[in-house]
Amino acid sequence: MQSKEDLRDKKIRELYSLLEKAYQGGGQNRIDEQHSKGKLTARERIEVLLDKGTFRELDAFAHHHSSQFGLDKHIYLGDGVVTGYGTINNRKVFVYSQDFTVLGGSLASEHGRKICKIMDIAMKIGCPIIGLNDSGGARVQEGVISLGAYADIFLRNTLASGVIPQISVIMGPCAGGAVYSPAITDFIIMVKKTSYMFVTGPKVVKTVTHEDFTSEELGGAEVHATKSGVAHFTAENDIEALEIVIKLLSYLPSNNAEDPPFVPTSDPYDRVDESLNYIVPENPNHPYDMRDIIYKIADNGEFLEIHKDWAENIIVGFIRLGGRSIGVVANQPAVLAGVLDINSSRKAGRFVRFCDCFNIPLLVLVDVPGFMPGADQEWGGIITNGAKLLYAFCEATVPKVTVITRKAYGGAYDVMNSKHIRGDFNFAWPTAELAVMGAKGAVEIIFKKEIEKAEDKEKRQQELIDEFNERFANPYISASYGYIDEVIEPKFTRQRLIDAFNLLENKIDTNPRKKHGNIPL
Repeated sequence: MQSKEDLRDKKIRELYSLLEKAYQGGGQNRIDEQHSKGKLTARERIEVLLDKGTFRELDAFAHHHSSQFGLDKHIYLGDGVVTGYGTINNRKVFVYSQDFTVLGGSLASEHGRKICKIMDIAMKIGCPIIGLNDSGGARVQEGVISLGAYADIFLRNTLASGVIPQISVIMGPCAGGAVYSPAITDFIIMVKKTSYMFVTGPKVVKTVTHEDFTSEELGGAEVHATKSGVAHFTAENDIEALEIVIKLLSYLPSNNAEDPPFVPTSDPYDRVDESLNYIVPENPNHPYDMRDIIYKIADNGEFLEIHKDWAENIIVGFIRLGGRSIGVVANQPAVLAGVLDINSSRKAGRFVRFCDCFNIPLLVLVDVPGFMPGADQEWGGIITNGAKLLYAFCEATVPKVTVITRKAYGGAYDVMNSKHIRGDFNFAWPTAELAVMGAKGAVEIIFKKEIEKAEDKEKRQQELIDEFNERFANPYISASYGYIDEVIEPKFTRQRLIDAFNLLENKIDTNPRKKHGNIPL
């Protein structure tokens, strides 16, 4: 007869035996296959992402209970996903990591239930949730139950939106219904060459449309970073993707009731940069890179750009000013003269709404000649898409500071956080031009008859353009109406911005009570 001590030891050995079985996932052969593709395993990814020794796993012993199509012969502890919590830079986060070595990481009832459990807990305690996606999709053997598990996750993604930050890292296949969970989350990071996303795969596309694509061509990281805008970041490998998550989280609060982390800096708040006085070209038609301004004013010249390779005529991302996390929206005169079009409006509009959700102040750098003209833009819905950005700025109640560096023409002047849509501080450089349109277009409309009657039409037109520029190509008329709060010397921009955001630290603004608005989607 066994003693109580022997029985207890046996049970403890059983515990560790089962844990060892869970840690093995689909077995060493499948782990080796995962490594051969340049991919880390689900657990290795968590080890890289979280602070060392902080991960606490939940539901390690969960498994499916299905016997359909021989599934009873393929039972793995964990059911193809590792879930739990830990810390990143000493801040609590929840994480799930799909295990492709187990049934291809396919999602079914237990797999989905595990993800939903940590999402529910994360919502209750206000922690970010990070999903590491590497899955063959729905587990076909479980049929509609798998689809229900996906929908359970989609609902929680939607309820968590604007409450806790949600980050999706695509580290393998992500197809069919699986793509909609990442699409609802705040940020998507894709790994080049090893990840892809699409609603229907290459075989279905070829059957239906007769177009022949590889998975990479149809939905790889480069495609979604440059063409669709689905991916916010791309990474060369798994480790770089996880490092992006860590850096991104450093700018974000844990939930919508907190302020973003404050990071003390040795970069002087009153640092002067003389080069800013000369960064805008004398010729108003010459381009310059707005990133140069961002780097020069940011703490230690650090800028985390988002959607870098999509809709490049506008720039969005995070900097710090005097230690504060700040969301930047900036026209990019080096690309399409910084014009607003469909994609740039969508890109900036969603970013503005994210910052507003999570109490991140907004800095808006303006050099915009207007909205993109053309039939493609009109037929593609520039009206409603441009209105998305307008709506986002109007709705936002976080501190909002604008600096007009050069052009602010037409409706785009209004949209880019003008004073009229609750811009808190609106500054302009002496090079700023605020008008309905550029001098040439304005003169051709206002003085059309006078130009036609002139003996030397070109000379008279140029005289009128010069006169128009002298009168209107400056910020002082707008300043006289209070549309510009202050015209500042460019070299002092950093100091004035930090002063402004410090002053706005306790700003309170509200929108009318309502269930929610009806943004022009």
